[in-house]
Amino acid sequence: MKTLLVLLLFCHVTSTVKHSLKYFLTATSGVPNFPEFVGAAVVDEVQVGYCDSNGKTAEPKQAWMSDLIKDDPQHVEWYTLKCFGNQQVFRANIDSLKRRLNQTGGAHILQRMNGCEWDDETGEVVGFNQYGYDGEDFLALDLQTLTWTAPKRQAFTTKLRWDAEKDRLEYNKYYYIHKCPAWLKKYVHYGRSFLQKTELPSVSLLQKSPSSPVSCYATGFYPDRAVMFWRKDGEEHHEDVDLGEILPNHDGSFQMSVNLNLWSVAADDWRRYDCVFHLHGVEDDVVTRLDKARIRTNWVSPSEFPAGAVTGVVVVLLLLLALGIAGLFMWRRRNNGFRLANSKLSFVT
Repeated sequence: MKTLLVLLLFCHVTSTVKHSLKYFLTATSGVPNFPEFVGAAVVDEVQVGYCDSNGKTAEPKQAWMSDLIKDDPQHVEWYTLKCFGNQQVFRANIDSLKRRLNQTGGAHILQRMNGCEWDDETGEVVGFNQYGYDGEDFLALDLQTLTWTAPKRQAFTTKLRWDAEKDRLEYNKYYYIHKCPAWLKKYVHYGRSFLQKTELPSVSLLQKSPSSPVSCYATGFYPDRAVMFWRKDGEEHHEDVDLGEILPNHDGSFQMSVNLNLWSVAADDWRRYDCVFHLHGVEDDVVTRLDKARIRTNWVSPSEFPAGAVTGVVVVLLLLLALGIAGLFMWRRRNNGFRLANSKLSFVT
């Protein structure tokens, strides 16, 4: 399966664009200096709304969400009601779980992630609703069978009770298949200039030492739907290649790298290789030719190391050795009844 995924990634196939709306709700017990309840709304992995038990209202986190609220003031009112309604429910649920599991103290966390994904090309919609307790999966809703699955034995009692709530299950089905995608489409419409923006990366060639792989490193791109690969003579090259993960930067952009091991490649053949970065939605790729002059490294050849610096290091080492011998001599003298000439000196051990 891993081989298949890698091949699909390297085949440079244009994928459809999927949008997502996710809600993250967290209730805590016994966690100091942290709100008892926190809620966050996230669209396409970008936080757009927030509330917690220390505040009185839900608040937008993006300028375009403020524009949506101006056009639809009831939207934020609905979120505020849902936020603080869930706050009461989650507090009751975490207290119930603690009693059932005989947990009288300590820190405990109950979490829920729910929402939907929408493919804007195929129209496919996928809904989800799942709970976690103390860092482990607890319950998940199966929208196909309208039943709850309980991976933990401790959750089975809750599963049976929630499976019997038919009206609630039908509402969940309607919400995740119809209402959630309708809101997601609305968010994508208002935030399209931000959510659908594209930023190409800066690309560098890095190498630790002449015997290390050459890393083609791209940073600053957005969104994270990107592929990166090495080519040889214009064709994708997979041998002796190590593809890294896409990682987030602190500013919301992303970074990734792909390494090429050149241990068996003659120096004259380097010019046959180049690194290709492709960002979804952008027609032109970023192509970087493998050129020894463009490689950035901190490695310094021993032959290039300054003679003066070598002499200085040797002198320092000799001085430290001399001080160490003198210190050892004084220590031995002190242990044989001798003391330092300056009796005011003392040593703390």
